[in-house]
Formats: sequence, structure tokens, C-alpha cells
Amino acid sequence: MATKLLIFGITGDLSTRKLLPALRQIMQVDEFRDLQLYGVSRRQVNKEELLGDLAPNAEIITMDIAKVAEYHRLKDELQLLEDDQLLVYLSVPPRAATWIVDFLGEAGLNDDRVKILFEKPFGLDLEGAREMVERTSRYFKEAQMYRIDHYMAKEMAQNIVAFRAHNALFAHVWNNQAIERIEVNAFEKIDIEGRAQFYEQTGALRDVLQGHLMQLLALVLMDTPSNIDWEKLPTYRKNALDMLEKVAPMDGFRAQYAGYLDEVAVPHSCVETFVSVVLASRSERWRGVPLQLTTGKALDKKCTEIKIYFKRQSSSQTDYLTFKIQPHEGIEIALNTKSPGYDNKLVERHLSFDYPEDEALPDAYEQVIVDAIRTRKSLFTSSDEIIRSWEILQPLVESWQMCPPEIPHYEKGESAEAILLREWPARGRKTTRQRLARFALQ
Repeated sequence: MATKLLIFGITGDLSTRKLLPALRQIMQVDEFRDLQLYGVSRRQVNKEELLGDLAPNAEIITMDIAKVAEYHRLKDELQLLEDDQLLVYLSVPPRAATWIVDFLGEAGLNDDRVKILFEKPFGLDLEGAREMVERTSRYFKEAQMYRIDHYMAKEMAQNIVAFRAHNALFAHVWNNQAIERIEVNAFEKIDIEGRAQFYEQTGALRDVLQGHLMQLLALVLMDTPSNIDWEKLPTYRKNALDMLEKVAPMDGFRAQYAGYLDEVAVPHSCVETFVSVVLASRSERWRGVPLQLTTGKALDKKCTEIKIYFKRQSSSQTDYLTFKIQPHEGIEIALNTKSPGYDNKLVERHLSFDYPEDEALPDAYEQVIVDAIRTRKSLFTSSDEIIRSWEILQPLVESWQMCPPEIPHYEKGESAEAILLREWPARGRKTTRQRLARFALQ
């Protein structure tokens, strides 16, 4: 079967930074050397300058993506054979993506040979997500749609499943009898980097927490049978999301870094660049365990991680396990050991697993393209997961639609812990305050 990859937005930032480098790696593998690349551009471009060594296997199609007649011409140019498959990668804004899907369907480019790859965000609220799912399902089946969350394609995110399912030591303690709380964090040092229009439409809740962090949390909470079927991961994740309570507005906090208003030139914007929420599950396994999700820009470090805090029987015990998602992927367990010497002093050390420096990990975009070619959907987000995630967060979205007189601000380079301790009312920052107090004792 021949595979044709059609990229809408071939000249865009995502394509040049992520997709084209990923394709260069993929096409070095014998299985994918014959991959045919087609790029859609609104204007004439120099194929060799844009694609470099990919140019011999590629064609650039210039078209007006807002005219349905152009999609009939596109269908003729692609010349799909009966045994071909077509991957359509929508590296375009969400609104343009829905138009393109409609026009592809109207032009008849929607049979079972066609797969659609979507970039986030998948809607900006519950109503928008439902509308997007409804519109895309007019012409395409759920099996044809591949919604990308590149965090899920990272090796360590996939390793969470293997770690839980195939290590008896942790399988026995993965419940509320042993675990005190769970934190999922995604911190960035960069600010919005000039993406004012995009960020004013999304904010930290929509940009990172609703998709990336909720998906990572689902990996931690979901059931993992001993004979786990990786192709059923979307169902396992959805079942875990179904057990989460809708967030109470008092359990959400937002803030904005100083200087953001000047960057976006919107004097009274209350769009958050930092957000933290505490969720709860009705599951018997997780009842009573606080689930805190936090993300922010312009912080003191770049770090995406999941921290599992175990219940302690004394203050001298260590209590946490860390899944490091980026920038350095690995697993780390804190252990107290006796310090060498005559005295019985304890010192905290870390038992860790990291990938060897000389072991090249597939880039997340390589992984999603390869999985789409092979019709493997375990790393992609289903429409049911998207809707459920928005249902959980919708009370907070609605509460924040009314812009308050002022939202808290923080200085660039501050830590998430410092922001939460200073700004969030006592009810919301309790878990963070307890954690910091305990770190001080270690």
C-alpha cells in the first residue's frame, strides 16, 4: 500500500520546525522511503528552498483553501489508487481546519482510504468542542480521525503504562491506600513569544491543561489490566476521565505574568498565563486523593513531570516518585539512605532510570506520523475524551468568562510554588503548602 501525506500549512512554523524534520527521519527507514509528500500553499513557493532533500519525493500544490472547487482539482492531482492511503495533516488554525474537512468531504476525499490528522486545540470550550466533533463527523468516521497530543507520543508518557502494568512492586500500591496525592505539572521558561493573537484566544487552561495535562492524568488514573491492549488505551483513558468530578470554581486558580498586557496590547485582558486546578475522582481506587494540575509560562524552569506522593508513616520517610516527561525523560524515586560516617544521619538520594545519552528517541511528531500510517490509534485523543475533558473543566471556563477587576500577577522567572503560596487562597494552595513544608524537613 502506498502512502501519500498531504500537509495543509506546509510553509507554516509548525511544518518547518517539526513536521519536515520528522519526515526526514522517517523516510530514512526502508518501510517509509516511498512516502509521497504533498504540500498545500496559498502562494507559489520554491519547492527546493522549502523542502531541501525532501523535494524529490514531494509536490507543492497552490490552491485557495476557501473554495470548494479547488478541492475537486486537488482530488484529481492526488490520483489516489484503490490500494493507496492518504494522510491529511491539518497544520492550520482550528477554524480553518473545520472548513478544510468540510470541503474535503464535499469533494469526495473522505472514503476509508483517507485519514485526518488534527492539531490542538480541539475547541475552546465544551460547546465549541461538541460543534467541532459534530462537523467533522459529517463526512468522516471516528476511525478516520487522528487528534494529535504530542505529549502522549513521548517515550516516557508511553512508559507510564508499561511501568504500571508490568512492575508488580508498583501495581500493588497504585491506589488511595498508599498514594496521598498526585501532581501533573508543565512549566515553561518562555513567555508567549509574540503569539499574542493565539494566546488571547486560548490561555494556559485551553493551551496546555485541558489537553496535555488531562491526558497525562488519565494515564496515571486509568485501570491497567495485566493483559493490557494498547489499542484500547483511549477507552481506558476515557473511563478514568468519566470518574472525575467537574471542577469547582473555588478549586481553580489563574494568574498572569507582569508585562503580558503590554505584549498583547489589550489593556484589561484577564487571559491567564498560569493556571492550577485541583480535581477529585469518584473511583473507589482514587477517592480522597487530590489531583493537582498546574501549568504556566515565564516561570523559573522548563519541566513537564508527574509526581506521585505516597503516604508516610513518619516524617523521616521519603514519599515521592517522578515521571519526567521533558526536557529529560526518565523515572526517579526518592530514597532515604544512611550517610557514610559514624553518625546515623539520613540523606535523600535518587534512584533513577534515564535513557542513555547515545540512544536516540523518536521525536513525538515522528511517532504520530508513523502510528497514523500504521493505523495505530492508542496515542491519539478520541472525540469522547475531548468532550469529557471539557465537561470536567467547563464550570471553571464559565466562571472565568466574567473578567474580574484584577487577576494576580507574577514576575517572570518566579517558581510555580512561590506563585501558589503567595496568591492562591488557603483552600486552594493547601496541598502545595504542605508539600513545601515537608520538603523543608528533608
